[in-house]
Amino acid sequence: MEASLSLSFFSLLCIFIVSFSLSSNFILQVRGDDPYRFFTWVITYGDIYPLGVKQQGILINGQFPGPQIEAVTNDNLIINVFNNLTDPFLITWDGLQQRKSSWQDGVYGTTCPIPPGGNFTYVMQAKDQIGSYFYFPSLAFHKAAGCFGGIRVLSRPMIPVPFPPPSGDFTILAGDWFKANHTDLQAMLDSGADLPFPDGLLINGQGQNGNTFTVDQELHIWNLTASGPRPNPQGSYHYGLVNTTRTIRLANSQATINGKLRYAVNSISFIPADTPLKLADFYNIPGVFTLGSMPDNPTFGDAYLQTSVMAANMREYVEIIFENRENAVQSWHIDGYSFFVVGMDGGQWTPASRQGYNLRDTVARSTVQVYPQSWSAIYMALDNVGMWNIRSENWARQYLGQQFYLRVYSPANSWRDENPIPRNALLCGRASGRRTRPLSL
Repeated sequence: MEASLSLSFFSLLCIFIVSFSLSSNFILQVRGDDPYRFFTWVITYGDIYPLGVKQQGILINGQFPGPQIEAVTNDNLIINVFNNLTDPFLITWDGLQQRKSSWQDGVYGTTCPIPPGGNFTYVMQAKDQIGSYFYFPSLAFHKAAGCFGGIRVLSRPMIPVPFPPPSGDFTILAGDWFKANHTDLQAMLDSGADLPFPDGLLINGQGQNGNTFTVDQELHIWNLTASGPRPNPQGSYHYGLVNTTRTIRLANSQATINGKLRYAVNSISFIPADTPLKLADFYNIPGVFTLGSMPDNPTFGDAYLQTSVMAANMREYVEIIFENRENAVQSWHIDGYSFFVVGMDGGQWTPASRQGYNLRDTVARSTVQVYPQSWSAIYMALDNVGMWNIRSENWARQYLGQQFYLRVYSPANSWRDENPIPRNALLCGRASGRRTRPLSL
């Protein structure tokens, strides 16, 4: 009797739902995807006057700097880029981790350039990220001509943040600037010369306007505690219980190779290959790079040119020491990852330096500074398969060789670990004429 009543109630409920949907034209749509945000960017040359003199800049939809990308954690970003320049072009997304998809990273080691008159659609996700990041052109010396902008990824409304809403939220893009054209700056570096001192400082694309300000000499002190982007979901993390499986020491240096200025990492000055490394790896194209050509430790020998790639395995937990024996501050960035800065100090790093590590409340970052004659140490979990660029954020040093690629490999060869090659992937170099994947996949 009880089963019969339950069945009758279920039948009435089904009839009610069908009747309601037919009588009211009610359509119920259930979507499991995260939201999509679509952008169309047209890249052109245009006149800009950031320091009061006319320059040729690179614009996005006629804007300098470019538009800010506003997103929420896990949003899908679909950015269709049309290259109306006379040069090949790429954009990289500094700080976005491109989870499982180094195909979208926008550096030459992973992606073929967008040819003049062509277009490419970046398809990426701000997966489990909150914070402020930025984008910029990654080929040649385009970065010195503009086409940069901010990326702001907000927390989802259902996940509260542990502080009141701010009274204001501003993006500040600050950097040095030259009055010379970016092609002239590139020619200086190609000739073996160093760049001159920058002509000015830009804040959000604007330089000094010549005004004089009078400030009150009364001293006010504010105590401010600031933290960077945090993991999502958030919580307490104690890193002292994590055992690192590998220690990597990276020493930057200035060198002269073939009579020209170069910069190196562990005595290797990086030179681009004729084919993106990610494509060469995917298609098993020989002769493009040698896996393991970047050593784990400095050699302090004479610098030489090579397309350097370091081998690593998925789920390793590595300690990386950045050693700076030069007299200029270094800034290092790692694509595809955030890492924990556990220590920094002057002098030379030794294993005993670990005793001073902060393993309690360090902050997750994607860029770290190393002071002159000093070192900085990071911990990083290799949980993102792909070909990832490790580089100096000083673009002249990056252009002249202070970079390499970290190839993080999973033997499973599964879509669980890495997305398949995009159907719209651009093919160039020795990968030209090959197929990406069937449309059915």
